[in-house]
Amino acid sequence: MEQHLVPSAEGADYLVELSNVVRQTSIGPRGPRSLHRLALVLRALTELTGDPDVSVYLVADTSLLGGHREFGDPAEVRRLRRWVAEGLVEEVDDADERILDLARMTGTRVVTGDQYVDHRVEHPWIQGNTWQFLRPEPRPDGSVAVVPMDMGVRTEAEISYRMELAALKKQGLLGPARTPLTEVIMRNWRCPEPRCTLYDVHRGDRVLLPRMRRGIPTCELHGTPLTDEGPRPAAAQLKVVIDRTCVARYTLDEGSEAHVGRLPGSAGIALHSLLSPEVAAQVSRRHVALSARGGTVLVRDVSTYGTRMRRAGRRGAPGPWETLPPGTDRSFRPGDEVELAPGVVLTRSGRRFPAELADAWRTEAGGIAVPPTAAAPTRRV
Repeated sequence: MEQHLVPSAEGADYLVELSNVVRQTSIGPRGPRSLHRLALVLRALTELTGDPDVSVYLVADTSLLGGHREFGDPAEVRRLRRWVAEGLVEEVDDADERILDLARMTGTRVVTGDQYVDHRVEHPWIQGNTWQFLRPEPRPDGSVAVVPMDMGVRTEAEISYRMELAALKKQGLLGPARTPLTEVIMRNWRCPEPRCTLYDVHRGDRVLLPRMRRGIPTCELHGTPLTDEGPRPAAAQLKVVIDRTCVARYTLDEGSEAHVGRLPGSAGIALHSLLSPEVAAQVSRRHVALSARGGTVLVRDVSTYGTRMRRAGRRGAPGPWETLPPGTDRSFRPGDEVELAPGVVLTRSGRRFPAELADAWRTEAGGIAVPPTAAAPTRRV
């Protein structure tokens, strides 16, 4: 299981509320707690994504290990303690709140069986959410499937809350026009307390957005003004999906451009080794150009054979395929898909540029969000 665990939420394809999964008695072996249930969920996520290297970030309540006598196998307790010590499990007093904070800030999908009813005043974006939460369900053969969970709407009063605006307001990150303070969001911050890594992108596993107090970015833990470390480095992640299976992943840095095609050259992303001869014949040597400028990823058709694209629409449902006009840049957002040839698709991962997050918080505040398909990078271009 360790191969799927990452020590940073920012690098994870999915967030997993470990306490909830370990205690879900409807899956896996008998008994109140079992780590084997996590193995079943990881297998289900691999099947769902077609990605054998799918990565997860685990968050657990401290009470999970506090009830170690409820585990049927003492070896599982030792393994879980080792994961906590190695930073592969984030152990907190309230896993629900931590998971929801991470999901709100990153847009990453969450594996849980919890409806979070008692958190909806502080997290109104949960209302009506039908894509960001996945529930493990048992199959007749003993395996597990992960399926989207409709979070529903609990009361008419709560639905009036606007998704994300309330959360940003809590951090003081809404300006006079109720728009995100992008000049704060798009900067790196560091707490002057040497041991604090909450905002340090170089040392921290939990890079948080600052809390604004009297117009000053402030450390949530120590209450001290944060030091501006310059622009936040931006990177977009891309997946190559062939016949619905992820076969490669890449990272595109801000200010860079890369060609994707059959044999685009040393600075590009070559697909020839991933394609059958019949499919490779339908992909141009340089098929599309991808660039990252100003916090936006752009795609441009430069092929001989043409390229199609479809957008992630409301509640994540894909829109219709459209032919890309040759030589014209189009925005390429998380969840969008670009088809080079039948069965050969490029898609954006769930990690967004800071500017895209700010825009999403502004435009998705009405309760409809665009779901990401998350991925961790394996190659930088």
